[in-house]
Amino acid sequence: MATVQQTQRLIPQVKGAPLVGNTFQFIRDPLAFLSRLQQQYDRLVRFTIANRLVTLTLTPEDAKHILQENNKNFVKSDAYKVLSLFLGNGLLNSEGDFWRRQRRLAQPAFHRQRLALLVDTMVQETQELVERWKQHTTALPVDISEEMMKLTLEIVTRSLFSSDVKKHLGNISKEITTIIEFAYAELHSFVHIPTHYPTPRNIRYRRAVEKVEGIIYDIINQRRAEKASGNHVRYDDLLEMLMEARDEETGDQMTDKQLRDEVTTIFMAGHETTANALAWSLYLLAKHPEVASKVREEVHRVIGSEGIPTAETVRALSYTLQVIQETMRLYPPAWLFGRKPVIDEPLGEYVLPANFGVLICPYLLHRDPKHWTNPDQFNPDNFLPERLKERPAYSYIPFGGGPRLCIGNNFALMEMQVVLALLVRTFDFHTTRRNVIEPEPGITLRPKGGLRLRISPMSI
Repeated sequence: MATVQQTQRLIPQVKGAPLVGNTFQFIRDPLAFLSRLQQQYDRLVRFTIANRLVTLTLTPEDAKHILQENNKNFVKSDAYKVLSLFLGNGLLNSEGDFWRRQRRLAQPAFHRQRLALLVDTMVQETQELVERWKQHTTALPVDISEEMMKLTLEIVTRSLFSSDVKKHLGNISKEITTIIEFAYAELHSFVHIPTHYPTPRNIRYRRAVEKVEGIIYDIINQRRAEKASGNHVRYDDLLEMLMEARDEETGDQMTDKQLRDEVTTIFMAGHETTANALAWSLYLLAKHPEVASKVREEVHRVIGSEGIPTAETVRALSYTLQVIQETMRLYPPAWLFGRKPVIDEPLGEYVLPANFGVLICPYLLHRDPKHWTNPDQFNPDNFLPERLKERPAYSYIPFGGGPRLCIGNNFALMEMQVVLALLVRTFDFHTTRRNVIEPEPGITLRPKGGLRLRISPMSI
């Protein structure tokens, strides 16, 4: 087996400045920097960020090796420690036997049959948004990013905690925003001040965490108390499913701490990523009215002009799904993620040294001209069944891959289909003078500076 020293000679390395390496190139414009590397290198390339040497993988085959074929030899990168500050040891951050146990316990809650029960929640919340938008003055643009954040937060909250959630939760969108902004800042900071130090930012963050965490624990405690008293009400929500789940091998159930971590992970990851994907979808539909017309025609044909989406009809919205898939190809919410080999890991003629970071970039894989024709153009036909067979499976990984494929992928796709169907059926979307919206790569791929569109009601 090659030594680490041989590996460093074999894998091409980008020249960088003394001490800081390629840090400022990456921070200044991560997407442009990584895209240049994709153009210059074929398979692997190394560069230095904040005094750490990382390897970028550029092929679907290597992504498949890391995420699926040899996944047991890799763990999450150090960047996930930032997320664990609030998410705890949930599915996104946990490793090894503990992760496998938690995945077994949580998986049944995300089966398609269970998710079908949540379609009504998605429909109701979206219809409330539709009614509110009908009162909007069409001359004024709508902040689509903010509206999608609010909508997906309402949907994931009710899906987790059932229909009585608003009297328990109140308005916590401000706290959620505070937590996400703190995580963004920590991820890009060179200096990490421990959260127990009373800086203004830390104080705001701790207060936000305490409020959200306290509410989650209150709801869990209420459910436990109801069950203990014999007056337990049946809730058709994700929390109920998680509380009832038992490990098939041991018979154990989740502790309150484990429930808190899993609920928080679903809560945070289940709205931020979906909101961004929906905002990008509406932006692309506004720029491509011919595609919006095809979506609208499909919705009218499958659901009707005033019909209510069901799990069955949502599954029949094949072109709408293609639009969502193509949006997540161009703007994958999880645009970059890291792994770390626990042992020296052979990769063809190379060796990835143990404990050195490895980056997989869906944004690059999704725009690789080797696998995508005109990769920067929006074309939902990329996801016609016959086209899918032409490409390597890991050339498209918006939800990751392998055993750690995002557990909420079917929930997210169903939610986006429901939301797009109801919004596009009712409204037409138009870009403003600021026609070009750039992506802002942070924890997720957000529209930079938000995204504002003009909306007008469709005539029936």
